[in-house]
Amino acid sequence: MNSTFRLTKEDITPHLLCGRSADYSVDKEYFVVLLFTTIFLVGLLRVFLRISEVIILTILSIAGFVIGQLAYSFLQVHQVVYPILKTPSFSLYGYVAPLIIFMVALEVDFYVLKNMLWKVVLIGFIGSSTALITIGYVVLKFNKDSWTLQCCLLFSMITGMLDPINSVLSLKTIGSSKMYTDIIRGESMIMCSVAYILLATFRNLKHMPAFDGFSIFVNFTFVVFGSVLFGYLFSRIVRFLLNDQFNNTLTDVIFCFSMVYLTFYVVEYLKMSGMVALITIGLNLDSLSFRPKTELIITKFLTLFLYMFQPLLYVFCGIVIGCAERNHLKLCTVTFIFLLFVTLNVVRVLTVVLVSPILRHLSYDYDWRWGTVIAWSGIKGIFNLLLAPEMYSLVEKKESPEVFLLYTQILSLMTLGINSYMMTSFARQLGLCAISLPRQMAIQSIIKHIEEIRQNTITLSKTEKLLTNVNWTLVEEKTKIEYNIPPDPVQFHDISHGEHEQESLTDEVLMEEARMHVARIQMNSFENQCHEGILNAEAARMLTGATKSFSPIHGKFMSIYDVSTYVKAKSWLIKFKNILTMLDYHKNMADFFPSGNNRFHTYIYYIIASEEFEYAGNAISFMYIFPMVMHLWPMAREFNVSSLILVNYYFIFLYVLQSALKIIIMKRKYFHQHWNTVEFFILFIGIADISCVYFVRLRPGNMILIQITIILGYFRIIRFIPLIKVIIPLLVNIVDVQLKKQGSLMYSITKGYVKSQENTKLSIKQISSRESVYQKLYEILETNKRDAVKELGLIERECRDVVIALKTKQAIRTVISRALKELTFQSSRGIIDHHEVIEVNKVLLSKIKELNKLPMAIPPPSPEKYLHNIVWLENKDIYIEFFKNKARLAYFEYGSVMCKEGEMAEGIYLIISGMAVLHSSSPTFGIDSGLGVHTGPQIEFTDYCTSGDLIGELSCLLKRELPYTAICETVLQACFISLEDLYEGFDAFWPILEYKIWLKLALGIALQYFESVLVDEDLEFHKCVTLSLAYVETLSDWNEMIIDKETMKFVIVVYGGVTDKQTNIPYLAPCILPTACEQVRGTSDVNKLLVIQASEHLKKKDNPTVTGTVNTGPQMSSRRWKLDRIIKKDSNGTDMWSQVKDEANILAPVLEDYLTIRIRNPKTHGLPNETLQPLHSPVCFSVK
Repeated sequence: MNSTFRLTKEDITPHLLCGRSADYSVDKEYFVVLLFTTIFLVGLLRVFLRISEVIILTILSIAGFVIGQLAYSFLQVHQVVYPILKTPSFSLYGYVAPLIIFMVALEVDFYVLKNMLWKVVLIGFIGSSTALITIGYVVLKFNKDSWTLQCCLLFSMITGMLDPINSVLSLKTIGSSKMYTDIIRGESMIMCSVAYILLATFRNLKHMPAFDGFSIFVNFTFVVFGSVLFGYLFSRIVRFLLNDQFNNTLTDVIFCFSMVYLTFYVVEYLKMSGMVALITIGLNLDSLSFRPKTELIITKFLTLFLYMFQPLLYVFCGIVIGCAERNHLKLCTVTFIFLLFVTLNVVRVLTVVLVSPILRHLSYDYDWRWGTVIAWSGIKGIFNLLLAPEMYSLVEKKESPEVFLLYTQILSLMTLGINSYMMTSFARQLGLCAISLPRQMAIQSIIKHIEEIRQNTITLSKTEKLLTNVNWTLVEEKTKIEYNIPPDPVQFHDISHGEHEQESLTDEVLMEEARMHVARIQMNSFENQCHEGILNAEAARMLTGATKSFSPIHGKFMSIYDVSTYVKAKSWLIKFKNILTMLDYHKNMADFFPSGNNRFHTYIYYIIASEEFEYAGNAISFMYIFPMVMHLWPMAREFNVSSLILVNYYFIFLYVLQSALKIIIMKRKYFHQHWNTVEFFILFIGIADISCVYFVRLRPGNMILIQITIILGYFRIIRFIPLIKVIIPLLVNIVDVQLKKQGSLMYSITKGYVKSQENTKLSIKQISSRESVYQKLYEILETNKRDAVKELGLIERECRDVVIALKTKQAIRTVISRALKELTFQSSRGIIDHHEVIEVNKVLLSKIKELNKLPMAIPPPSPEKYLHNIVWLENKDIYIEFFKNKARLAYFEYGSVMCKEGEMAEGIYLIISGMAVLHSSSPTFGIDSGLGVHTGPQIEFTDYCTSGDLIGELSCLLKRELPYTAICETVLQACFISLEDLYEGFDAFWPILEYKIWLKLALGIALQYFESVLVDEDLEFHKCVTLSLAYVETLSDWNEMIIDKETMKFVIVVYGGVTDKQTNIPYLAPCILPTACEQVRGTSDVNKLLVIQASEHLKKKDNPTVTGTVNTGPQMSSRRWKLDRIIKKDSNGTDMWSQVKDEANILAPVLEDYLTIRIRNPKTHGLPNETLQPLHSPVCFSVK
């Protein structure tokens, strides 16, 4: 542990701070009773009396003082409190301080603090210096006890510290900006660390015979940097162990608790600062370092110890003060305490004045009001009390030890009460705790949204049979939300409240408030994506750090280019690789083949062009290692001077021979290669070295010549520079690996950014209710999303194999995450036993852990493998084999136009590699122009398509003009399925394949526009096909459809439009039909409706005891039964299709008549009986 608190050899037993030495046996059971009685009293005061914290601490301090006075007078009481009196100061500090300082550092936002780290450090040093000088001068001048200068400086150092917990507690209660709380916390942690390290330094120097300011500075620097280094190493260990998937919450809590104390004592044992190490660990841990909700539990656990340690410490200090004599309790003591209190606040005001330029630069909303509030934040607390007893062991002239503790405790209570009250009062009077009008509008918008949900919930609940007797008037009265927002009297004192207030705000003011909401939503999205496995922790930290770096910039919406600027690792790696490429030795001797019949030149050419010549050059450099070591070793050099000179001559001769052979063949081009220039420079220095050695022998008394020779002797080390040629290829490979990692990281970052933009767009209606602000936000988010998608395509083109590996890993993680959620759901229903849940959970977590073993790069699959990625082919060999024989590869150069808007679709493009940008006007969704819904100005839409995306599906289905223009942003390779081949597939697999494409498009449109409504629905394509969770209903012009509320949960118009038959209200795609709509009819030529079935209906369908017809698709209940009857009976009475595949569940009604004719009379269609195949056959329904 640190020598500050360690006992020296002379002090074998610790000093008692006050009281009498015990010459009797002490029963520690009484002390335990006192301990838990104090904790019970604290809980009683907080729960039942609900008084403020400072009053509780004051009561406990007085109670401790009374107990100490009783212990001073009565032996029985002294036996109870004696364990407190004999406890060394470091023991108490080591019990309490590590947990508290770790909790404080954990609550600080390191992303914000990192951007202003040096400014906060400067603020901390300014505050420490100001307090040290001012308080020290006042104590030295006005203290009646005549303290020494050393005692005054130590006292000013300890009392000048800010308490990192209580100094920001008032700011947190008034809802101030977290940036100010983090600045004050950072300042207080720096002041505590400086005081702690200086106390340790003074204790070390106390046992030294002589010391100066330089030794103090060196020791301080060593302790700071060493502690930060050890703290960073321990933080990496903690982060690694917390990421173990097999840990549970209890394990994480115990691990953090033990690592805090382990780190503290290990670093203290190494004579460094355990406090600085714990601050470093806490700052390097964030919410992404823990599993979901684990950080909250750990924080609650640490807060529990804080609320237990703080009152106990005040009681103990009161006992120590009470056990002493009363001669220090005088009138001058009270006067001096009030003088110290005034001095502390004057010091704080002076510090705020000095650091105001820094605070104004850190935040654009800092003004004199915030300076006034921060000036009252000089609150003292638990750390001042913990370090106060150390003064007694450091001062040379021993003073009464309880006096230091008395001054510190009373100042702590006074600042806790007065300064906290003044901070809150000034904040309220100056309008800093009032909510601004833009924030009020945002809160009102959210409350309005919650009110709508409340009203909808009540309306739906009224329809339930079990709730018919409920007093809904009372329910509405008790659930009505009434939230009065306090106005801002400073900014809006001259504006009347109401609509006039909201109209007076400009869009710029509302956009700034909305921008901060967008930043918070994005950071929340990054964290959720990390916990769900979509983002890795490093990418989420990068995105969160970038968001917090750009959010303080007024009016700045972070784009993907800003994120790329923030992540600078890739740029310097590329520059480093360019340098390595330039330094790489390219041996191309073909251009130097000698012309003519000169055999000598030809012989020399073959020598220097051989690999053995390069190996010999490298061997020369390696061989010189031993002579160089002897030259640098003085004793060996003294005994081998002549030998070293001869060896030097020999190696210079080899260098001359090597360069001469190259010059003979390469002539003037010899210097065109960098390494040849380096070798010639080494040769030149070597010849100069030999010449100097020769002249020294001729003139041994010339000191200048001797010094030049010695310097040139050390320059012989440059002869090892050519060895770099050997390691350059290895460095290039290492850089390539790192670049691939950066490519994977940038792709993950960009993909997470795109996801956050999509999540933010779902919430912008709640952010701002003003339409103009909503439109601006939507345009900004859409533009940023398009730019990010473009970057995705570019990254995929540059690092295609890395992106494939990343996508594969994310797909595996997604599947396992869904399996874990399903396991949790089944466990909550009691279907699976708890022990079995644990075993299955271990298996799934081991699968996640094995993802780290996947290769970093996976080569792209062959083009025909991409057909498996088409959703509506469902990875079935029958479909894939059919289109594999029909499809062909298409290649496009950069800037090529794949298809133009207004032209007829020629087929479907499946992008294999590269990226294309789609430009289109406002989508019409098949709505006739005569309806007049798109009368506004045309908006240009832009989208990007990358590997695996399809172009032209909808246009091929409808045989209509393309609604967009596709232009290649990169060199593009695509798999092309022509329109004729596609419809041939429709005929071969009619109407299953066409229906699946419509289902895929309908699900895509529904999830794109109504994701917030359908968030609880499992609309995976494969499940919708097999389990009929959702299906597509087709309505022609003026056809009608009845909506069954019991079986249909949602009916979404995805293409075309319908009209309510009762009210004649039109519903145009995309929209969700209201529950009041019972019957609709189509309005366009083609109208598509996505029907999502109710879960209760699906349960009935899965129940085998249910009799009657069940709707398994689009109007297929009775028709499916007839189809089974027809299939089982042919003309010969044989069972032809004993097993019908799941495609029969989605057949359209017309399939019944078609199959009836073909199965009963196959010869009428030119098909022999033996050619009939099951549905999965590749020749099914093909007409020859």
